[in-house]
Amino acid sequence: MWCEAVALVLPAGAAIAGLSAAYLWGAGLLPPNAPVTVVLPRAARMRPHTRVAVTRSVLSEADLTVHTGLPVTTALRTAFDLGRRPPRTEAVVALDALLHHRVVDLPTLREYAAGRTGWPGLPLLREVLALVDPFAGSPMETRLRLLLLDAGLPAPAVRHEVRDAGGQYVGRVDLAYPARRVAVEYEPGPPRDPALLRRQATRFHALRAAGWRVVRCTSDDVLRHPTRTARMVAAALRGRSANRVNGLV
Repeated sequence: MWCEAVALVLPAGAAIAGLSAAYLWGAGLLPPNAPVTVVLPRAARMRPHTRVAVTRSVLSEADLTVHTGLPVTTALRTAFDLGRRPPRTEAVVALDALLHHRVVDLPTLREYAAGRTGWPGLPLLREVLALVDPFAGSPMETRLRLLLLDAGLPAPAVRHEVRDAGGQYVGRVDLAYPARRVAVEYEPGPPRDPALLRRQATRFHALRAAGWRVVRCTSDDVLRHPTRTARMVAAALRGRSANRVNGLV
């Protein structure tokens, strides 16, 4: 609704951009009550408003399009802009989401970035492009994966398919260290549906029966206790109980 309202007063050559454009492209990353981000050509003027965050940049016609009836930056330009904006974790989260929704692909984005030498934020974008993974299932899974990498742990496989010794499919886990049979799962919260709770319990026990250790992480683990969470995963990788983590990392 706010994007539609802001679009009515955009000057010529301007567009909805950033996280607002990503939202329109299908990546729901907007925090509550976030302003609408717009990008204006450097010479354009727009009356300030508390619900609008204005950025200014060079805009070519190829970077602009109409999507859902609104003027927006193309998916490619949207990804390019978000990947250059710190902090690094949120830049990776944004690009993971856009790649996961298949509105942009990694080779095309790398080619696009390579043709824009000298633009602000390119060193960050290059780092981000080395970390993104289109298989990431959610923003919190991306944050969990980066937490492990920043703690010096090996890069986990994303959305790994687990099979038992007989080749029978067991399930797909968020993050995995297949050689050590360790799965790291993000748990958004206890499911309210009893049937879903039973399915999750059955899946958890099937993973354990297949010889896998499962480290289950909540938003509190990821956002408030990253060091403790990294210790739990390190403990599992060392073949010890994830509950006995003191002094491991």
